[in-house]
Amino acid sequence: MSDWNSAQYLKFKNERTQPSVDLVKRIAIEHPKRIIDIGCGPGNSTAVLKQYYPDAYILGVDFSPNMIEKAKSDYPDMDFMLFDAEKDFHKLNGKFDIVFSNACIQWIPNHKKLLSEMMGILNPGGVLAVQIPFQFDQPVHKAIASIAANDKWKSLIPFEKVFNILRENEYFDLLSEISSDFSMWKTVYFHRMPSQFGIIEWYRATGLKPYLEILSDDKKAEFENDVFEEIKQYYPVQQNGEVIFRFPRLFFTAEK
Repeated sequence: MSDWNSAQYLKFKNERTQPSVDLVKRIAIEHPKRIIDIGCGPGNSTAVLKQYYPDAYILGVDFSPNMIEKAKSDYPDMDFMLFDAEKDFHKLNGKFDIVFSNACIQWIPNHKKLLSEMMGILNPGGVLAVQIPFQFDQPVHKAIASIAANDKWKSLIPFEKVFNILRENEYFDLLSEISSDFSMWKTVYFHRMPSQFGIIEWYRATGLKPYLEILSDDKKAEFENDVFEEIKQYYPVQQNGEVIFRFPRLFFTAEK
């Protein structure tokens, strides 16, 4: 996959950052010394950690050069580095009291291996804190998949999107194996979109990206429009002109 677009991602900065705030409030460590933010993106989640733990050393890591460049520019008081969570854990210097990851690991395969490695860089008594978008069964994802698979598009989009996310019971069993204690919960956010097209704007930075990046510029707009026409029926306009964008997210914290 090509590089990420931090500007597009940050169009909904408040909505994308709120889960980080909700997650960090559930971490039961008062004075951590070292924290890592895996999949830090443009640094908005890392900034939340800095707000709550101003005295800790905090390292943000991400696969995207564009995201890391933006994070370094916006938050020069913190450290950021490129990092591939599929193979770079051995490159980290030292262990951490908190391993944090907000809306990242859904892009990474093999969560059994991944979560074991994330737990492996924790100090004893440290906490793993993770949030995962749980959108795969929501109308917008079904609409994107349906449009991509129809006769008009399937020859131009020769793949089916793979979801790396496990089922809730599978995370439960995995966390029970690799941690001494853990908590899981799910929150459905009711994001207020200014219009139905706001959902397309949101997904340009994430869920639509794998499809758009293999299409020519003229086909990108056409594909977006086809998806837009499909999703309108599922996201009606409210009395004030806004649209409710329901967004479930799975959270868990686990102690080493």
